[in-house]
Amino acid sequence: MDILFLLIPLSVALVLLILVALWWAVDRGQFEDVDAEGQRILRND
Repeated sequence: MDILFLLIPLSVALVLLILVALWWAVDRGQFEDVDAEGQRILRND
């Protein structure tokens, strides 16, 4: 039972960290044009 007092706050902190990382990536425009990166590899510069 004592381990729950450690695991629950750690899991909440991990979820918050993941949400902040996802928000940061969306805010920076990482998911704006996903198809362009796949096509960029195929183009001959």
